[in-house]
Amino acid sequence: MKPALAIAAAFCALAAERYIAIDNVCAWPNVKMLADGTLVAVIFNQPGHGGMEGDIEAWTSRDGGKIWKLGGTPAPHEPRTLRLNHAAGLAHDGSLVVLASGRVLEQRTDIWLPVLVSRSNDGAKTWTRSEKLTLPAGVDYLIPFGDIVQLPGQRLAASFYHDHRFRAAGNKSEAPRGPRRGSAYVLFSEDDGLSWGGGVLLGKDDYNETTLLRLSPNRMLAAARTYGDAHLDLLVSEDEGRTWTKQGPVSMPSQHPASLLRLNDGRVLLTYGIRERGNRAVAVRVSSDEGRTWGAPWPIASFAGSKDHGYPSAVQLADGTVVTAWYTSAIEGHQRYHMGVLRWKLE
Repeated sequence: MKPALAIAAAFCALAAERYIAIDNVCAWPNVKMLADGTLVAVIFNQPGHGGMEGDIEAWTSRDGGKIWKLGGTPAPHEPRTLRLNHAAGLAHDGSLVVLASGRVLEQRTDIWLPVLVSRSNDGAKTWTRSEKLTLPAGVDYLIPFGDIVQLPGQRLAASFYHDHRFRAAGNKSEAPRGPRRGSAYVLFSEDDGLSWGGGVLLGKDDYNETTLLRLSPNRMLAAARTYGDAHLDLLVSEDEGRTWTKQGPVSMPSQHPASLLRLNDGRVLLTYGIRERGNRAVAVRVSSDEGRTWGAPWPIASFAGSKDHGYPSAVQLADGTVVTAWYTSAIEGHQRYHMGVLRWKLE
């Protein structure tokens, strides 16, 4: 696969604009486009994987992803905690909704806080917050990830995961030993994102970070990162997310996690990180039949000199430009964590 990737990278670079968009952050960005065309990147605001106090911030761009300015803070942290993992999406009324988890800074194990439900109706400047989220039976915490998607009426859906080695704040039981396992869930909002519950199991034992895409009343996709060799599985729902069927892998080992986007022309864009040693990039695949089959993968950005990178998120502008954001620990010529952005067109 690597020779084909190299050829595609040379082809794509001809029409691409690449930016260091937000410096000195690990980010894990989730990018959304508001009704007026403003882009919002929801990010973790510290240059590391969670060993320090930090917040989830919202940054905005009014020029298609070139220049970014700090907006508000969907999820501020309390002392000796951090807010880092998040899902984001638009409610039916146009408000931006962010689901934010976080953990306590302790050495014993990961102790997770309740999920914050944050909402902004003024372009990510100010936020209201609650903890109106009901966990599935037998689950003491959940970690949100990926895109919040709109369903009919006032309904929304979002994906979460649970790692069996971690515990909720207040749970004093010991974490089990052995290989990591985890399960992915979908939770729903019946009131346009104000409260959440009604969780259903998306995938058991081998799934963690998962993102959703609704294509029609009869088809939703989920791209889920596996624990075993860290590839991406594609799962499909034909009943608005109530039940899920595994379709099969859409990436190779050490290639994760994913972003799913329906393009302006109806095709589906899958974007993911390639995290193999010596082959570090963000790659894409395209489907013309709603995820049933996929074209060959090819990279849109490479990361020579990086030891930590990925977690892409993509939106498409009205003129067809795709704006893809990611994070990386370093690149040649810039040795700090940052959120990078590529503006490109799919030919």
